[in-house]
Amino acid sequence: MTPVAAPFFDDVDGGPAGGSAHWLTTSDGVRIRAGHWRPEGADRGTVLLFPGRTEYIEKYGQAAGEFAAAGLATMAIDWRGQGIADRLADDRRLGHVDRFTDYQKDVEVALDLARRLDLPRPWHLLGHSMGGAIGLRAAMDGAPFRSCAFTGPMWGIYMSPLVRPLGRALASLAPRFGQGLRLPPGTLPDSYVQARPFHDNTLTTDRDMFAMMQRQLDAHPDLALGGPSLIWLREALAEIRDLHRRPAPNLPSLTFLGENERIIDCDRVRARVASWPGAELVIVPGSQHEVMMEAPAIRAGVFARLTAHFLNSEHPVDTARSA
Repeated sequence: MTPVAAPFFDDVDGGPAGGSAHWLTTSDGVRIRAGHWRPEGADRGTVLLFPGRTEYIEKYGQAAGEFAAAGLATMAIDWRGQGIADRLADDRRLGHVDRFTDYQKDVEVALDLARRLDLPRPWHLLGHSMGGAIGLRAAMDGAPFRSCAFTGPMWGIYMSPLVRPLGRALASLAPRFGQGLRLPPGTLPDSYVQARPFHDNTLTTDRDMFAMMQRQLDAHPDLALGGPSLIWLREALAEIRDLHRRPAPNLPSLTFLGENERIIDCDRVRARVASWPGAELVIVPGSQHEVMMEAPAIRAGVFARLTAHFLNSEHPVDTARSA
């Protein structure tokens, strides 16, 4: 079947020329969007970039440019419920999913598209935030990744000791009383970067990158997404518990955490990396949650480490990984 073209907002992506997107329909009938950049010379492999909650394909155009310079193509995804994929709640500002494992249906059709497009092998996973949880499960379930990397992966969600019991109780109880589509305490119905000032934001220390995110959403408001539903939170917490119980996949792994990370649970990340044979954890000085959207000097170091990790994984060191 010929892939169906979808809108691609090259006026704001800042990536290599020739980026494009396609509509995909999942096994449960949800329409999602996948986009890719494959400029000339990007034939040493493909980075399958799994974005975080609220994100969208075009946000990673600059990242695709960094990978293209190293000879790597990039594919990114609009997960169900965000970007211009099908929204799953009447209020399109609400981040919602019925079951967290439904994201694996999105992974399935995205990987099928990568095959149909014959994107260069080997394929490398790069999961940011929520995409780190989705990607970890996909890797555990045998997705054809040669290596994996994560930035601020959502292997735990940070909640203050005072808020944690309330948040977990609400996530569990509210859906039982028909209130599962309400926002958790402390979250907003509108996009974080549009509703919050740059000062003391939790994403990046770089004012230009923060402004870039704002410009993208100002130009294409349909990409914007606010806080998650309580059902999403319930499902995310359940997924985190399940992933924590499972052994790490037998893949080379590199994980980045910002020194001032305030969104995900850093202790859970450290525990996962410590239990993953050969995995490496890099704490990025002066950085917040989005190390790929940080100040230029920070970004340069992060992308240098990522591309070296992917390219050095082209020839696995043991037979189990090459099977």
